[in-house]
Amino acid sequence: MNNIKKRNKPLVSVILPNYNNEKYIDESIKSVIAQTFINWELFIIDDASSDNSLKIINKYKKKEKITIVILKKNKGVSFCRNLGMRLSKGKYIAFLDSDDFWINNKLDGQIKFMSAKGYQFSFSDYFSFKDEDYEKTKQTSIARKFSFDSFIRNTSINTSTMILEKKIVASIKFPKLKLLEDYIFKCKILKKGDFAYKFEKVTAAYRIQKKTRSSNLLKNFFFLLYYNHKINRLSMLTNLYSVINVFINSLKKYGLLKYF
Repeated sequence: MNNIKKRNKPLVSVILPNYNNEKYIDESIKSVIAQTFINWELFIIDDASSDNSLKIINKYKKKEKITIVILKKNKGVSFCRNLGMRLSKGKYIAFLDSDDFWINNKLDGQIKFMSAKGYQFSFSDYFSFKDEDYEKTKQTSIARKFSFDSFIRNTSINTSTMILEKKIVASIKFPKLKLLEDYIFKCKILKKGDFAYKFEKVTAAYRIQKKTRSSNLLKNFFFLLYYNHKINRLSMLTNLYSVINVFINSLKKYGLLKYF
């Protein structure tokens, strides 16, 4: 029966990069395994972790639908995601960060939504919370559709909620950058004229760690200004307008939870 169900559903390739997230990686993996949608493959790319991540990840090495890739040298999250995309065989690609986790019907609902509408790029709302303080969760209420012009003013598409049809990213990679590589990746897709559409359910939980790369407010907005100018080729006025709006929308989503 399961094989019949799998044949009737498109394959989804899930890419899960990990670096020194021993506290949370098990929860992330289990949230993929627990999906009600069963036709998935999971690529866990460990980026030369120095903590106990490998001990946890290796518990899953005999699982039929899970492929584990262990890098000997730290290459960065962009390399890991790009490697996962190269290895993927699915019609769709989904991303999950190793400190986030999914709601168990995420793939089922979101893939049905994309298939029914013919959408190639979708995202959803999500919960955010600080480390393990689940009681202080905050739910997003994101716009229903993004173009490139609207996305540079409101960068609310969380990577762990995003699903893409593989064919639209055939020539697009995550750039090797110090920060905001996922922002530039999404910009590249949307700049081609594609739109991103919201699946109207909460599908993921986004954990804000104290030492997360995205928690430094001033550094984030400096790099946003720089990349908007250097890569997105925005004019000075458009760039300033972008950064001011991103800051305002970030406060609406998280308050000061993300930065302090």
